[in-house]
Amino acid sequence: MLKVNSMATVDEAPGFSRMFRVGRLTLGVFFPIEAYTGDEASMHDQERLAQRAQALGYAALWVRDVPLRDPSFGDLGQIYDPWVYLGWIAAHTQTIALATGSIVLPLRHPLHVAKAAASVDRLSGGRLVLGVASGDRPVEFPAFGVDIERRAALFREYFEVIRRVLEREYPTLTSTAGVLAANADLVPKPVGRLPMLVTGNSGQPLPWIAGHADGWITYPRGIDRQAETVGRWRDEVHAAKPGAFKPFVQSLYVDVADDPHLPPTPIHLGFKAGRHFLLRFLDSLRVVGVNHVILNLKYGARPASEVLEEIGTEVLPALADAQGDKLVGGELEPGDAEVNETLAPQH
Repeated sequence: MLKVNSMATVDEAPGFSRMFRVGRLTLGVFFPIEAYTGDEASMHDQERLAQRAQALGYAALWVRDVPLRDPSFGDLGQIYDPWVYLGWIAAHTQTIALATGSIVLPLRHPLHVAKAAASVDRLSGGRLVLGVASGDRPVEFPAFGVDIERRAALFREYFEVIRRVLEREYPTLTSTAGVLAANADLVPKPVGRLPMLVTGNSGQPLPWIAGHADGWITYPRGIDRQAETVGRWRDEVHAAKPGAFKPFVQSLYVDVADDPHLPPTPIHLGFKAGRHFLLRFLDSLRVVGVNHVILNLKYGARPASEVLEEIGTEVLPALADAQGDKLVGGELEPGDAEVNETLAPQH
């Protein structure tokens, strides 16, 4: 617990290995697992739904870092502090990965982030995947006394501090956050090598992300556009570390209709459709190289528990079959016209 496992690799981490495999696509779900209007979720029954997601074979449960309520954003995430909530959910689950979508590094002391992350990782048996970001809500920066214009530089600096204190014992380092002079150590250490993913660009060029992060979390796009983005990512990863596997992750809002054959119509950062189209869309993402899709059920017309169940019993098994080179509903190719014409924001 107090020593670094210097022989560990990121792909051996239980959370990472549940979520990511070369050439495969898995599904996760954002908290709150709930359909609701406005920015306030009820957070009712989340523990049972988390356990059900685990039993159904979802790969990960995701939390977000939203320290302050900004009505203009219309989204508070899971409301509770991400570290407190991860500890709570870790205690209610056993095997499903636990992931953060966007711990805002410039607003947090990096030693606090590192200690919280290592603690959750230890208590959950190595299930944490740490996604970090530079922040995108301008109202938060003055509240925390941080110059928003410095967020990219602070992100890069704090990212390196977290890496060093988690992967070394008694390191020496100097940063904007403070000085560590090899006379104190950050404990606990994670179970192995803690996976760190970058959300969005976080003010960094893609080569920096490919060279420093263990994976990249980005936004939904049309299939052809996402294929181009995956291609750029793979090229940068190869240039930074030839032969390395660094997963490509995206979010997706879905409103899964009662009618399984309903064609797609656009919603914010996703679409409304029946499960047959959802399966085709997800498998097309797999074909172009997406490794994990984080589903957000906020805008659903049906109860999230029903949608979680339907995806878990109908879509996940079909995806598994498709990834075993079996056909599901005909040939699934990124050139599918209906899939390509689905409107999604072009980030």
